[in-house]
Amino acid sequence: MKISVSLITSILFIFCTSDKNKVQAQNQKLNFNDYWYQGKAEITSYTLKQSRYGEIYEGTAVNIYVTEDFLPEKQVKADTKSKSTIPVLKLNSTKKFVTGIYPYSLMTSTFSPINSNKETIKISFSSQEWCGNTFVQLNSREKFEIDFHSYFENNSDRQLGLKKDILENELWNRLRLNPKNIAIGRMKIIPSFEYMALNHKRIMAYDAETALKEIKGFLYFSIFYPTLKRKLTIKLTKDFPYTIESWEEVSTINNTKYTTTATKIKTILSPYWRKNKKGNIEERKALGL
Repeated sequence: MKISVSLITSILFIFCTSDKNKVQAQNQKLNFNDYWYQGKAEITSYTLKQSRYGEIYEGTAVNIYVTEDFLPEKQVKADTKSKSTIPVLKLNSTKKFVTGIYPYSLMTSTFSPINSNKETIKISFSSQEWCGNTFVQLNSREKFEIDFHSYFENNSDRQLGLKKDILENELWNRLRLNPKNIAIGRMKIIPSFEYMALNHKRIMAYDAETALKEIKGFLYFSIFYPTLKRKLTIKLTKDFPYTIESWEEVSTINNTKYTTTATKIKTILSPYWRKNKKGNIEERKALGL
């Protein structure tokens, strides 16, 4: 039996391509494990220009990404790894800025399974400023269970349950896991708890449209909410580990645009939880904080 040269070439090409894809997949997994399971957190500082009360206030933002063992039933970080734990990527996102005489301190914690096909398990947001505190917590059970606490009369304490639509907060984690796995197009999205709490918006899913574009070697992921007249755009590196370089949030209120921006200062890798002594201040200085 004679086999043509073209057939042999085709067979070799298929095997070589298959092997190449396997190697690329293995390298990607190796890179992911090497980066996210080295016993350190990724800490990135940003110069913040925050829109509030119709003006722009300068401040700082810090995103801390770290992998942790998580108890999905109790929905807390586990003290030790066990058969009951799952690996999650946690983002602690913080903002600090001063409006007039008084300061704001904002923090959002988002816990997302490393398996990006699973929805985020828990989100908490808190805001502290001289007028008072606001706190929101979401737990993913049969539905999203949300506790909201605030000092405002028209935004007072309440509990509610929501259908498991996509959460804006979790998309920050999904971008770091693999931006190409994020759904693109029109869909329902629950906006960030920071946005809804500070702007006294009803906690619910809103019509939204997402997009992912590559421009000059970077990826730009955006979410646009037509009814809220709000657009969030996140700039990140196109290759793993998909670090977030900057973001921009534009809201239109009474025909006036208000823009918040954050631009990266520096990224470091550090087991920060061990560095709580006076002598550990140098890394903070390196972050420009």
